[in-house]
Amino acid sequence: MNYKMMGKFMGKIIIVEAIFMIPSVLIGLWDRDFTAVGAFLATIGINLAIALLLHFFCKNSKDIFFAKEGMACVGLSWLLMALLGCLPFFFSGAIPNFVDAFFESASGFTTTGASIMPAVEGVSRAVLYWRSFTHWLGGMGVLVFLLAITSVGGRENGFTMHLLRAESPGPSVGKLVPKMRKTASILYLIYVALTVLDFIFLLFGRMDVFEAVCTALGTAGTGGFGVRNDSIAGYSSYIQNVCTVFMLVFGVNFSLYYLILIKQVKNVFKDEELRMYVLMVVGSIALIVWNLKGFYETFGETVKHAAFQVATIVSTTGFASTDFDQWPGFSKAILFFLMITGACAGSTAGGFKCGRALLLFKGMKRSVQQVVHPNKVQVVRLNNHAVDEKVLQGVNAYLAAYVVIFIVSFLLVSLDGFSLITNISAVSACFNNIGPGFEAVGPTCNFAGFGIFSKLILILDMIAGRLEIFPILVLFSGATWRHR
Repeated sequence: MNYKMMGKFMGKIIIVEAIFMIPSVLIGLWDRDFTAVGAFLATIGINLAIALLLHFFCKNSKDIFFAKEGMACVGLSWLLMALLGCLPFFFSGAIPNFVDAFFESASGFTTTGASIMPAVEGVSRAVLYWRSFTHWLGGMGVLVFLLAITSVGGRENGFTMHLLRAESPGPSVGKLVPKMRKTASILYLIYVALTVLDFIFLLFGRMDVFEAVCTALGTAGTGGFGVRNDSIAGYSSYIQNVCTVFMLVFGVNFSLYYLILIKQVKNVFKDEELRMYVLMVVGSIALIVWNLKGFYETFGETVKHAAFQVATIVSTTGFASTDFDQWPGFSKAILFFLMITGACAGSTAGGFKCGRALLLFKGMKRSVQQVVHPNKVQVVRLNNHAVDEKVLQGVNAYLAAYVVIFIVSFLLVSLDGFSLITNISAVSACFNNIGPGFEAVGPTCNFAGFGIFSKLILILDMIAGRLEIFPILVLFSGATWRHR
């Protein structure tokens, strides 16, 4: 295990986090909120001190990096970011309990949006901005950002690919262009452009500039932290519709946007995962509208709320335009299904991913055909390309790990004594990076009622879900830390 290389890289991650706290300092100075300014300056100082120590002890690192270092480095980096990122909440007094602050920070970086804060409208704007910005930074991934802006050293195939694979969502990860750094740059340029476009459309709806910034950051990262107590419910229908569209946009694989940029539009429409995503969204909206007949005053209002909630759940954003916990059981069952499935691989959304679900269906179909024709060679194809057997094995392993972690987390969280639906939806909301669940953790409630132990379990679920499980499992494997 190349500990020095890992330490050197994590030092850079911590510096990036400190730099991104500077806008919160400026907002605090503008508002003359010196408590918040002091909290952020203290956190920046701690970050820089840790980064300097890591640089000092790891400056003579060997330029060798393998898969297990990549997985471990990503897992440790995200835990460290969440721990350091919670300090402004704690130091400013916005969240006086450290575990609660850690929960809020982890929820932000993992783009979960599950909160322990009962009210946010009285909280410092500097803190609210940082709370929303953690979504944006975590959406595409801070390691991908670092790969995009700087040369981080290491062998091209033995370093950056391991990091990108560990942090990027989906059953398989590849390069858009031959150079990994350029791939990361392209992804972030698309991400920034779509975020700015969302911000502009929100301004057209006469949204306050600060609120538009925070909402765009939360939408882009598919996070869901709002700056109002009622999330998005108090805004106009125009703003809610803009959020609906962009939540769905950020749930699409970003490589498809790259294909559009290089004028390969036909390949976009041929993408099987995109087709499944669109069909799932349209079908869910139609079924919920049918089930909600008479629930709202007009048909248009019904469609608006159904489309918004489908978009926010399938993209794992977690905004709310209405209290969907009051909906009929069938509509809530559809939302629960969307919680687990999530959106497309290669997007900023969480969940199991449409790509994995599609490969599971195709693998199941092949297994049935092999029973009927045992001597016939069956190849699983996606977008007319044969899928590598290692990818299929990885999907099956992911499903097994997903089920085991879900069950264990559910059992441990159940010790707090909440109802079955509350516990299942809480684990599902955190593990799939959704945000709100049902009943005691519904859209009008929060996670503050859980005990410290349950919150720590849910924090691990959030990080494991965002990092696609294995980088966190690697940290708990003895083989990771043994010498070669």
